[in-house]
Amino acid sequence: MTPPTTTPPPTLPGSDRLDPERYARIAHKIATDRCVILDGATGSELIDVVGTRPEADEHLWGVDAILEAPDRVQELHRRYDVVTTDTWGLASAIRDGGMRLLDRGRPVHWMDLARRAVRLARAATAEAGRAEAVAVAFSINGEVDTPEGHETIRLLARAFEADPPDLILLETLSLVRGSTYQTIERLLATGLPVWLGFRRCRHGVCGVYGEHWGGPEGDAFGRAARRFEELGVGALLVNCIPPDHATGMLSWLRDFTDLPLGVYPNLGYLATGGWRHDAAPDASDYAELALAWREEGAQIIGGCCGVGPDRIAAARAALEDTRPGHRRIAQRSASQDEALAARTRAPAWSDAAGRALHPLPFPDIAVDAGVPAPGQGALLVWKYLERERPAAGRRCLEIGCESGLATVAMALGGATHVHAIDPAPAAVANTLTNAFRNGVADRVSATAADLYPWMPPERYDLIVASVAQLPLDPFGPPLGHRPFDYWGRTLIDHLIRLLPEALAPGGMALLTQLSIIGARDTTLNLERAGLRSRVVDYGFVGFGELETERREQIERVEANSDAYHIRLADQDMMVAYLIEITRAGVEGAVHGAERE
Repeated sequence: MTPPTTTPPPTLPGSDRLDPERYARIAHKIATDRCVILDGATGSELIDVVGTRPEADEHLWGVDAILEAPDRVQELHRRYDVVTTDTWGLASAIRDGGMRLLDRGRPVHWMDLARRAVRLARAATAEAGRAEAVAVAFSINGEVDTPEGHETIRLLARAFEADPPDLILLETLSLVRGSTYQTIERLLATGLPVWLGFRRCRHGVCGVYGEHWGGPEGDAFGRAARRFEELGVGALLVNCIPPDHATGMLSWLRDFTDLPLGVYPNLGYLATGGWRHDAAPDASDYAELALAWREEGAQIIGGCCGVGPDRIAAARAALEDTRPGHRRIAQRSASQDEALAARTRAPAWSDAAGRALHPLPFPDIAVDAGVPAPGQGALLVWKYLERERPAAGRRCLEIGCESGLATVAMALGGATHVHAIDPAPAAVANTLTNAFRNGVADRVSATAADLYPWMPPERYDLIVASVAQLPLDPFGPPLGHRPFDYWGRTLIDHLIRLLPEALAPGGMALLTQLSIIGARDTTLNLERAGLRSRVVDYGFVGFGELETERREQIERVEANSDAYHIRLADQDMMVAYLIEITRAGVEGAVHGAERE
């Protein structure tokens, strides 16, 4: 990715006050193959300072501790080659205008807090008698990689005029955005060395629990590492991912760049009761991991969240007098192998008949302009047709086909023929197109037809029907020559009267009905027609953009019948029922034992 051409900000004012010897000693250790020890995520060691407060924010563990318990911060800053200031979450506080930064109830300016963090780290190294040998890294997270963050970088340079850190550690980055190179250029223009820490493993962006975000990206990140080297970045590290995901990353990166490489993973997880290390390696095991990373070529080793001083001390002792190796990690860990193998296995989710449910065998449906997209009712019908396969070997009819989802599903489900009708010619054309798209055009026919004068030309084994059922205000503007449908039942009741003539012996109909027209009249009308019914599924449909007048009419119908809808928070929802209809005294012969 080529960065945009920019004019870098001026070099850090007062850069002549920098002590080049401190960073030079760190660089010399790397150059002479001695391991640099980065501290162990002191922020997560300070949770108890702020963790009991309901408003505590993990972004501000360290920031709050600088204000509330500077002695604790100073205590934890000892015994490392590179001490990281507890300012990782500072960019988050700046994003909120710094309003969440309080020192004993009084607001504190974030630039003053940045200065205070550097002074605390300096004081800690002075107390340990190692002030000249230890470098102070100013930590900041990836939120600085934003347009607003560029102004933050300029202001940080001003904040560091009197007492700058020895380097800037830009941590827990994930993506290499178009702006990332520009952000790095601005950080480098402060005159301070810049190290980068990424949440990365060999399979891409990685989360703190080892989850992978995003798809494969080939060697894009490796090529970005080479670009970081060209810009003048001082070191590239992998951080804030589980140890087993860090393994193998450094040898992979070495193919792309000669930058000093490092690793400082996280351990455990944060729970409501504090930091947990249920299965995390202890100090001696962490030292063994550090040796493995060293053999892989690590020049900088430390720890991120949950690691702490004890493990870092054990790693320091084990790494003494070691040299970076060139071991290549060709194999993945067992857990990673298992996860990758699982992706290639056959789908594990299936229904009772053994049919795969992931992915769902959903037809290829296009929706033409002016044709309604399949709604909840149509999807309920499709699910039933796919699950029960009642169309196999049958002649079928869809009334109100719209885009033809049910028609195509019945044809794909083994119907010998499916005929579809709809009052809109555009819907008929759309249905025929979708039949062709799914390879069933030879078993599908469709006709534009108004249901009122329509008479079934033959009897069908399976009928799927979805008709308009929206109550209309009789005082509203006339919509045609037919009377207003006060109860929203005109079409559905007419359809019920047609079913005895349209259903073949042993046939079945699937009818979708909304709760806003009630169940009582449907049941009575079906009984009068010699039909029986049962609900086989249901779903929910939002009112959407219904006009106020139509909502008011729905409420009138509900007040005078068994119609209803559901109110959830500020959303009105209808229940869409899928009703199976057969002749009274006859089981649904279309499915069950007689289904082919």
